[in-house]
Amino acid sequence: MTPRDVACNELVELLTEYLEDALPASERESVEVHLAGCEGCGNYLDQMRATIDALGPVSVETLSEEAADTLLAAFRRRTG
Repeated sequence: MTPRDVACNELVELLTEYLEDALPASERESVEVHLAGCEGCGNYLDQMRATIDALGPVSVETLSEEAADTLLAAFRRRTG
């Protein structure tokens, strides 16, 4: 079985689960194949990892409503 093609915008949606090791094996393999061939997405993954390393884990429950809204708006602008 070969991994399915993953588009850049789909990878952005899968990245959190990928980083949390929560993707099924077939999806994880598809993400890894895409990352191996896409420099932009590889850079995005590196940025996400650097952000996580700098900030540490942040639980959704600890965010204020304003902070959550700001983060969601920024994410939507980036992926929209």
